[in-house]
Amino acid sequence: MYTTKSPILFLVFNRPSTTTLVFEKIRKVKPKKLYIAADGPRIGNISDVTRCIEVKNIVSNIDWDCEVKTLFRDENLGCKYAVSSSIDWFFANELQGIILEDDCLPSEDFFKFCDEMLPHYAEDDRVRFINGSNFQNGIKHSDGSYYFSNLSLVWGWASWRRAWKDYDVELKKYINNDNYNSFLTIFNNKFLAQDWNDIINKLHKNQIDTWDYQWAITNMFNNGLSIMPNVNLISNIGFGAGATHTFNGNSFENLPFGSLDSVIKHPTVYLPSKEADFNSLKIEHNIDYRTKKDQRKKRNKWLKFWKK
Repeated sequence: MYTTKSPILFLVFNRPSTTTLVFEKIRKVKPKKLYIAADGPRIGNISDVTRCIEVKNIVSNIDWDCEVKTLFRDENLGCKYAVSSSIDWFFANELQGIILEDDCLPSEDFFKFCDEMLPHYAEDDRVRFINGSNFQNGIKHSDGSYYFSNLSLVWGWASWRRAWKDYDVELKKYINNDNYNSFLTIFNNKFLAQDWNDIINKLHKNQIDTWDYQWAITNMFNNGLSIMPNVNLISNIGFGAGATHTFNGNSFENLPFGSLDSVIKHPTVYLPSKEADFNSLKIEHNIDYRTKKDQRKKRNKWLKFWKK
């Protein structure tokens, strides 16, 4: 049985069933350092009180040699501030490490992958993020065991203090920027640029209670590379009624694990795969349909012009 070398931050809230499954995966790899952060129950939500207590009891069952640090909140901060401040706490204590939420089920290979990537790229400022998820349906995008990406998929990930120090949950320095053209440069697709520009505008207006878009944007706007395994190492088991954001499936839920190469091969090209990134985003953003609709609109406009 593999034993992980990296410290782990486990983020939990009010879902005992998924928390149990993810915690069992953590227990099997026996980290020497485990940080556990739990948000408090929402005001007036009686079931939250019961479930939050149950979750804390689950993650308190440490039966291996481990240094444990906890950040158990009595009041609810919500997704945006509870998670971001917990990661602040983690990286204030650790130079690098793994972050798992209570619905992100890791394979054993995920821990192996992070354990190798974290020290390998510790001093390489080009690389800011290590992904565990892969949405490419078996398609490889490099000559190695992983490829590089512009995306930061937070369903099981790892990073370094040196990268997280740039994180700002409010994205203050981008408030008056021409963010649309920045996104257009990254994606080379007007629909993706529009959507991400809408996202950053909603974040600035506090219309989205989340922390992860800010992290993805921070890495994009710092021209950072993310490491993406050529097989999937994380299965999101949190879609459904109990979720905070992922209520409905989008074909990315409950993905099976792939098998990581026994000896990890590093790619020879250090460039993000635009094809792979587009494949990951086009389903979520309905790009094929929107492109066809736009083409029909342009064609109808052209025909209307020539019929005059």
